[in-house]
Amino acid sequence: MSLHLKRAYDTPSSDDGFRILVDRLWPRGLTKEKAAIDLWLREIAPSHELRKWFHHEPDKWPEFRERYIAELSGKPELIAEIADRAQAGVVTLVFSARDEEHNQAVVLREYIEGARA
Repeated sequence: MSLHLKRAYDTPSSDDGFRILVDRLWPRGLTKEKAAIDLWLREIAPSHELRKWFHHEPDKWPEFRERYIAELSGKPELIAEIADRAQAGVVTLVFSARDEEHNQAVVLREYIEGARA
């Protein structure tokens, strides 16, 4: 399985494979052409309430992970869709957060890799 992570504002590359935007909101100031998104799975993103609560505050990271994993456990068809694509080729989970270590794409990749292990 090949799952990569990349910020939406970083330049797309042919090495990215199939690019999936995993944010609930479209990245501010980014055109569809520049984003080069193949699929926007806003339903896989954290709920509006969880996203607002977390507000990318690193001290809330452990609880955010737990809450988001609980949300992901209720979306097996979306998890399977991403995992199946990653089995077939390179998939890049695209996110817009500035913090590359504390965001939903990190949790999502860990969750998918753990589910397929």
